Amino acid sequence: MNKNLKLLSLLLIILLTGACNGAKQSQDQSTWEKPRVPEWHKNATIYEVNMRQYTPEGTFNAFMAHLPRLKEMGVDILWLMPIHPVSKKNRKGELGSPYAVGDYYKVNPRFGTMDDFKTMLDSIHALGMHCIIDWVPNHTGWDNPWITEHPDWYTKDSLGNITDPIDYNTGKSWGWTDVADLNYDNPDMRIGMIDAMKFWITDIGIDGFRVDVAHGVPVDFWEQCTDSLYAIEPVFMLAEAEVPELLNDGSFVMDYAWEMHHLLNDIARYQGANRSDAAKLVQGNLVEGSAQKAEKKTAIDIDSLLAKKARQYHKGYHMQFTSNHDENAWAGTEFERMGNGHLAFAVLTATFNGMPLVYTGQESAMDKQLAFFSKDTVPWDHYKYAGFYKKLFDLKHRNQALWNGKTGGKLVKIPTGNDENIYAFIREKNGDKVVVIINLSSKPQKGTLQGNGFEGTYTDIFNNISLSLSEDMKLDLKPWDYLVYSNN
Repeated sequence: MNKNLKLLSLLLIILLTGACNGAKQSQDQSTWEKPRVPEWHKNATIYEVNMRQYTPEGTFNAFMAHLPRLKEMGVDILWLMPIHPVSKKNRKGELGSPYAVGDYYKVNPRFGTMDDFKTMLDSIHALGMHCIIDWVPNHTGWDNPWITEHPDWYTKDSLGNITDPIDYNTGKSWGWTDVADLNYDNPDMRIGMIDAMKFWITDIGIDGFRVDVAHGVPVDFWEQCTDSLYAIEPVFMLAEAEVPELLNDGSFVMDYAWEMHHLLNDIARYQGANRSDAAKLVQGNLVEGSAQKAEKKTAIDIDSLLAKKARQYHKGYHMQFTSNHDENAWAGTEFERMGNGHLAFAVLTATFNGMPLVYTGQESAMDKQLAFFSKDTVPWDHYKYAGFYKKLFDLKHRNQALWNGKTGGKLVKIPTGNDENIYAFIREKNGDKVVVIINLSSKPQKGTLQGNGFEGTYTDIFNNISLSLSEDMKLDLKPWDYLVYSNN
């Protein structure tokens, strides 16, 4: 064989090898469907970390000391509020909003270095937990390098000036003057955003994203973005939104149960659970309606909302919560919004179909609104409710009835003859059963368990007492009482 023929044969082998590899890659991608989620999501719980306020130091290294206790409490996913540098130009307050991102590829130097972050991430993974980071796709800070490197990636006014985000309903500014609006009509900007997200998956090793105001970005971008991310590996995607399309198309696996959360607040308000009947000032803003007669909302309204969501959603599940950083900062603590009913509502959100969230400080009964634009350390105090959450989370881990989405059991209502005040249901999966009975009122209530399918021997998870449940069993519940029974 002459030299030219050998060279031609070598080139042919390379081409054939490349073609085979390409076909294999395409075949591999066709074996999964969106959302491509890690196996561990099925019975996971989630905890929101406000890094700035978590410790006096406000650093990754200081936060690491809390990892073992969070693991012991039953936390699986740590959602870190934005860890990127905060823009200095046009910032609000002393430290600015964490959501005014100064650079998508760096970490906030107040929190530590990238090596510090990687060390913390390694520790999280070593404990069998997972880490997702807050991602801000709608806008950047005014000194983000994209401003000067890619000014065409931003929304501009009629004079060619980059603008802050505009309310499309009014054509006026939202008031978020500390950030510059990104233009999703620009295909290069889209690729830049996807590349930045890929960096945190491939180079740093995080497990997914909580996406800020996900509904503020075109749906087709999330289809494009998650096609790229899921092609790398399974990724956990949480949307700060309640838009069925984002889950139904498989871009995200979980979104916010905002409507349910607001309904629970309304039930508490109607029951007089709020700390004061007078109008409150929260972060300097009047909370509308707190001085007015509350609209009647009761446990019965939960059924209507669940039925509505079942019609709207065909994939994924909701994140259920009694607080988060937005609610805490702007609407008040769970104690202010839900009063003495806050634990009853926490039980409900931990046993609904969906993933329960605990926000920074809730396990320590933090009755304080944390400042948003300045340093305001959490007043940790003996972790009063850590054991409460641990019992609920341990149950979620072991009892398949409470697993997330389609891996868990369907919620079936148990009539009590007093459904306006008592919310009772059973969930069952592969022989595992959980029965939940909650008095969603500020007064003692009586009722009778009706129907069938819930009968059997169970253990009360909060006092470890065994008992039998049967039809026509009488209920005598204290105000905001909650009972959780498991058959395993």
